[in-house]
Amino acid sequence: MNHFKQTVDAEEEDEVFSEPELIKQEQQTPVVEGSDNFFKTLFTEGVVSKEVATEMLPFLLYLAFLGMIYIANSHMAINSVRKKDKLNKEVKELSWEYKSLKADLMYKSKLTEVVKVVDTLGLKELIEPPTKLVIGNNEH
Repeated sequence: MNHFKQTVDAEEEDEVFSEPELIKQEQQTPVVEGSDNFFKTLFTEGVVSKEVATEMLPFLLYLAFLGMIYIANSHMAINSVRKKDKLNKEVKELSWEYKSLKADLMYKSKLTEVVKVVDTLGLKELIEPPTKLVIGNNEH
């Protein structure tokens, strides 16, 4: 038989049997101590420390102040839009009321309507045209 093939097969068998042992060893990696207090180490030794936090405090307060101004500005803008809409609605209602009152006045100022109202007072419409009275200068 072929000796080369036998040696290759033997090496493959050794690799197959040795791989599970490697996998088992990789799975049994020990847990690093202190991983449960990650945030504590991050804030004490990591990126954020007490000194950096105190240095950044004025900037954080400035950002908080800007955020409050932004929120207040949006509230004021919403309120002004609501007031504007309310005033526009009121202007439309007053415009309709003005137009209806104007139409009523025009109707009541017609000659026929005036005659009806004056007739209740005992006044009547003239049938003959009015006459002009002329007074001389010495008749005073």
